[in-house]
Amino acid sequence: MSPKPLESFRQRLPGIIYGGDYNPEQWPRSTWQDDIRLMREANVTLVSLGVFSWSLLEPADGDFNFGWLDEVMDLLGENGILVNLATPNASPPPWLATDFPEALMVERDGTRVGVGSRGHFCPSSPVYRDRSQRMARQLAQRYGAHPALAMWHIGNEYHAQCFCDLCDDGFRTWLQGKHGSLDELNTRWGTTLWGQVYSDWNQVHLPRPVRGWVNPARELDFARFATDIQVDLYRQERDLLKSITPGIPATTNFVQFFRVQDYRRWAPETDVIALDIYPDPAKPASLVEAAMQYDLMRHLGDGKPWMMMEQAAGAVSQWKVNLPKQPGMMRLGSYQAIARGADAVMFFQWRASRFGQEKFHSAMLPHGGEASRTWQEVRQLGKELAALAELAGSRSAAEVAIVWDWENWWAVEGAAHPLNNYNYREVVAGHYQSLWRTNAAVDVVTLSSDLSRYKVLVIPNQYLMSPTQQLAVESFVEGGGHALVSYFSGIVDQDDQIIENGYPGGLRGVIGGHIRDFSPLAPGATVGITPASGQTLLSGTVQGFDDGASRWQDDLAVEGADVVAVYTDGYLAGRPAILDHRPGTGRAVYLGTHLAQEALDRVVEAVLNDAGIRPPHAAPEGVEVTERFTGSRRYLFFLNHSGSAAVVDLEVSGLELLAGRQVAVGESLKLEPVGVAVIRAGTEG
Repeated sequence: MSPKPLESFRQRLPGIIYGGDYNPEQWPRSTWQDDIRLMREANVTLVSLGVFSWSLLEPADGDFNFGWLDEVMDLLGENGILVNLATPNASPPPWLATDFPEALMVERDGTRVGVGSRGHFCPSSPVYRDRSQRMARQLAQRYGAHPALAMWHIGNEYHAQCFCDLCDDGFRTWLQGKHGSLDELNTRWGTTLWGQVYSDWNQVHLPRPVRGWVNPARELDFARFATDIQVDLYRQERDLLKSITPGIPATTNFVQFFRVQDYRRWAPETDVIALDIYPDPAKPASLVEAAMQYDLMRHLGDGKPWMMMEQAAGAVSQWKVNLPKQPGMMRLGSYQAIARGADAVMFFQWRASRFGQEKFHSAMLPHGGEASRTWQEVRQLGKELAALAELAGSRSAAEVAIVWDWENWWAVEGAAHPLNNYNYREVVAGHYQSLWRTNAAVDVVTLSSDLSRYKVLVIPNQYLMSPTQQLAVESFVEGGGHALVSYFSGIVDQDDQIIENGYPGGLRGVIGGHIRDFSPLAPGATVGITPASGQTLLSGTVQGFDDGASRWQDDLAVEGADVVAVYTDGYLAGRPAILDHRPGTGRAVYLGTHLAQEALDRVVEAVLNDAGIRPPHAAPEGVEVTERFTGSRRYLFFLNHSGSAAVVDLEVSGLELLAGRQVAVGESLKLEPVGVAVIRAGTEG
């Protein structure tokens, strides 16, 4: 009997997995032996293979050529390197486009794309589905019992949004399944506005270009459909592979801050959560945003392993200016992923390409070869990770959650809002940065998640709230939870229709206030705010809000809440800016404006203090602290982002795993800039 996929994953891939995408087809056979030698030198344990190899494996329809892949699979297996074998459907071969042009994606404006990049397929195309599944079947039958096969890597960064007639038919069918009747669809989409009422299903289409704005409810349903159709595409291929290789885990790779796909719909379909992430060295906050993505992946997995499937060893090639990672930054970022639950550190790619669109994308083995700094750092990291093998499979526990919701992202950046330059990612990341500074453990959740395990819930601009989600927030606060809610939350339901009962209809009882009117601020404009006299939340924490507030103002009327802060100038001078309400046994703090980051930091810190949230260990500013648990063991990570040396006064005794030395309570642990320490606390040896 085959082991279950998770058991297989743990058995075949113990310890912290290390490796990256391997594309031997780009290189002559004479290079392969050198690759293997250097992989072993760097302690590579897993490579992703064949991601873009369809045109080589099947150069003509039904004409298969697996000889080169046989050689590579055998070579890797003989040298103890396992394979995450891809089904190469992300880049269909040119013959498919030539023989079956209907298999190509159509853009929103009606343009059918050509061959020359990747991801150019129509997810609804029967011939694309047939040929991609045929390829998957060939791979499973040929390599299913190969000793090097450890995982299936299905597709790559699914992201298609196709507007062809096939997808149009699929969207219509999807809508019929969701809404049942035209009357229901007309009601949900509010089609009486602007005379859009449908009288026959044949009149209902994808949101192709229209004169002016597309109906936002229609656009929202299309975004849901675009995710669902690709989940279905993935699921069909996964089920085929499972029928042939039931014990081999299967996954696909997610992308950081990716608006097109709702990964909460994807996560239950994968055995392992995998993330491709490329923090920009040019942006100081990029590692904070990366931490948020890691916390999201950990929560999406809900106990499954999660892997950093791709990162850059140095510079990438997609930005206007592609800065390299300074010495130690790749190592620091890798440990940050492990500190937040990852059981794998992998890269795109193993050997830097000599040609094509990504020839200047960094790699584990750069163009400069073994003499390069990047290779030296990659090799050293591979050796270090062997000391952390016991960490694999350990868990994290959080009492704080922040909401990240794809449906809300689609809706809150929709058309015809008080602010039409809204950036949901930026707002949520700002709230997360305030949490990150405290070193409190955080899960990234949705309001449909189980919230019972948390003491604090941070809700940044949750414009869209279903009735079930509204009830979840009410129950959380009334049951003793502490919530921090930002402006423009609880405004519309799941169909993007205004919730009755005035603003914020979905949260009016929770925040203890009523918004008389929205008052966005002009670009660059600010208003002053100051703590209200007699308030308790910020006492001793915030003496003032020196940078004021920007972007947004709510004209708030109090309905049972206490006033925490008021505006000091403008036409709302003296009116409430922040409310503090205590329904039931909990507490809800409402931000009616967009605070500067430092002020938001202080408010978040006050909310966490009030809820009794403490960091896992005290540390200086700029030192990130996290913890993982396995059985009776506790692992503390210290990561120095401060830019200068830092000293941590230890509150624990144990073994510092990277240095292999004992440490004790009261000892001063020195961290060099970009330094890392991992302490197994409370155990001997």
